[in-house]
Amino acid sequence: MNSNLTTDRTTFVTHLECSISGERYEADVIQGLSQAGRPLLVRYDLDAVRAHVTRDDIAARPTDLWRWRELLPVRHTHDIVSLGEIETPLVPIPATGGPNVLVKDEGRLPTGSFKARGLVMAVAMAKALGITRIAMPTNGNAGAALAAYATRCGIETIVLCPDDTPEINVREIAMQGARVWRVNGLIDDCGAIIAEGATQGRWFDFSTLKEPYRIEGKKTMGLELAAQFDWSLPDAIFYPTGGGTGLIGMWKAFDELEALGWIGSQRPKMFAVQASGCAPIVKAFDDGVEHAERWQDAHTVAAGIRVPRAVGDFLILRAVRESGGRAIAVEDDAILAAVDDTARKDGLLLCPEGGATLAAYRHAVAHGWIEADARIVLFNCATGLKYPMPDASRTLDRHQPIDFDAL
Repeated sequence: MNSNLTTDRTTFVTHLECSISGERYEADVIQGLSQAGRPLLVRYDLDAVRAHVTRDDIAARPTDLWRWRELLPVRHTHDIVSLGEIETPLVPIPATGGPNVLVKDEGRLPTGSFKARGLVMAVAMAKALGITRIAMPTNGNAGAALAAYATRCGIETIVLCPDDTPEINVREIAMQGARVWRVNGLIDDCGAIIAEGATQGRWFDFSTLKEPYRIEGKKTMGLELAAQFDWSLPDAIFYPTGGGTGLIGMWKAFDELEALGWIGSQRPKMFAVQASGCAPIVKAFDDGVEHAERWQDAHTVAAGIRVPRAVGDFLILRAVRESGGRAIAVEDDAILAAVDDTARKDGLLLCPEGGATLAAYRHAVAHGWIEADARIVLFNCATGLKYPMPDASRTLDRHQPIDFDAL
């Protein structure tokens, strides 16, 4: 355990708040959605945080997720569940993105994806609140993170995934201790089964944004960016958007940092990136509405953003619009081309969802939505090693004469 976790101390959570009505809810008890059926947001006594800790204190700590302890909901050190959540690096991709484009490579986290951020926080809070059985729908990486952290602290886990979920994810989930079931449908079909089981009292529903704490883990991406940019922020962030928890979380983090006086009022343009085959947020953005309709016949090579309906749609759209950003849909061919380009020219293996952010950035520059010299962060949400890659190898018979010129 890192040195900044050695003191068991109460954090600064005051209450939970309905994201659409502002109604207050009690913290420290099990909560799901608000009575309005919308996500609950964790609120903190930021004046007390400001009096207790400074930017310099944060900068002096080990650079892991838990350095942000005062802005996280886990009250006591003994409830923390950890597999080593590092601060992820910003990797330049000059050949494919240009001199000012950085990739925040979330594939370096435990279980190989940014889902570790949200699930480590949600599972730690489930442990603290005495939850013993959790069920969740997944497109792959979230289920793997849930299985790992829940197993770590002895919580029973059931995971449902679409039957075409990447094979490595399905096996990873099972290997890390969850019961995993393939379902002949999409992630929201899996979610409907989970919700029905929850109403029967069989388990706690851990679906995206149906509990308050995954946002708090994901907001550490925004906290890290502020520190990595020396307490400023990039000009634009391109984020692969399915359920959108991370985009919502980062926007919340920026507000909290400004309230603490640690950053100014400048905000990045937030670009919500979706695939053309599943783009409900893009359609809602283009239509000028606050809620997105379910996307029919969702399909894309980027399984992580194949989410036909997001319960936090209005929060995603608010952040995008308030920031002056956009929601962008990109074709699968452009996604695969971006993955191939970055691997071959910059040596960085993106997942398909990460490739979507590069494709969207290129699209935004071409349409004049972003300046070519702007400071850009693209999110690579998982290691590309989890996804199928073409076999470009050839064979060599050592018993025959070797054509070294061909080699």
